[in-house]
Amino acid sequence: MRAVFSILTAFSLSQPAVADTPRVVTDVAPIHSLVARVMEGIGTPDLILPPGASPHGYAMRPSEVRAISSADVIIWVGPALTPWLADTLDTLAPDAQQLELMEAAGVTHLPFRTGAMFDAHDDHDHDGHAEEASHDDHENHNAHDDHDKHDAHDDHEKHDGHDAHEAHDAQDAHDDHDHAHGAEDPHIWLDPHNGQAILMAISNSLADADPQNADLYRDNAAAGARELKEIEAKIRARLDPLQGRPFIVFHDAYHYFEARFGIEAIAAISLADGGAASAGHLAEVRDTVAATGARCALIEPEAREGLIDAVFAEADIRMESVHPLGLESDLGLALYGQLLMQTSEAIARCLAD
Repeated sequence: MRAVFSILTAFSLSQPAVADTPRVVTDVAPIHSLVARVMEGIGTPDLILPPGASPHGYAMRPSEVRAISSADVIIWVGPALTPWLADTLDTLAPDAQQLELMEAAGVTHLPFRTGAMFDAHDDHDHDGHAEEASHDDHENHNAHDDHDKHDAHDDHEKHDGHDAHEAHDAQDAHDDHDHAHGAEDPHIWLDPHNGQAILMAISNSLADADPQNADLYRDNAAAGARELKEIEAKIRARLDPLQGRPFIVFHDAYHYFEARFGIEAIAAISLADGGAASAGHLAEVRDTVAATGARCALIEPEAREGLIDAVFAEADIRMESVHPLGLESDLGLALYGQLLMQTSEAIARCLAD
């Protein structure tokens, strides 16, 4: 672990904000960490959702409302992750520059997975976009300024499935676990290639808002991208020998990480959008565990014990804790790298012989 933390040293320092730099607000902790990396030596971003809060539904505190109201730049994943936040941003900060990362250049998308047993996703072209998201020098940065928006984002119909979140209290709504057709999984930060693309998108956005510090933003982003490549190599070496071993997740939020490293889960107890599972779904997951011989489950600290018991009551199972927003409560530069490493270590322990 000492070697791992040496890679993360550049994530571990923060500098005081300088006058006249933009006030930047972010939505969730991993994005806050990436923004902090790009702003190192210039300023510090604010965070809307504190560690432990669910992005799928949250009542903001007065301090968070004030932060949005005074923001010059807002950097967030998008309404697919926090549907309640879209109207809030437009109301509280109508003049702020917004960067919606689901629409950022170079960010690869995966669809929501449906059903109790996941299909293999061999058709995902994850290796094909490595060069697209790799930015070791400044020649690649200018290309982002003129990059067209993805065709999939010409409208927001794909987010319609989230308008019905309130209906998720009814068990019947989950018998088929259908998201809107073509809806995209918003947990984009869990692919380190997306992390690299996000760093570049952040640097371009901040350079537009603060041209005086444009070179430093872009230098920081390029350095952060190189650090993520090193972290990815360590994770790949750790997980490559474990490919093909079946496991399930409590919350279907790790698709991007799984697909990047070739260790995809076979089923999830809860849905990616935070919706509750029906009794029928739990029975199907229990049958999937029995049929595949899965003995590994990735759970989250807030996981309901009753749901876990319903699936594993008769199975000898090994459980490891993970969280898509990070298990650590300390915010800042280190969090994003730690999140990737913690996820890989939890999976490695869970799948070990």
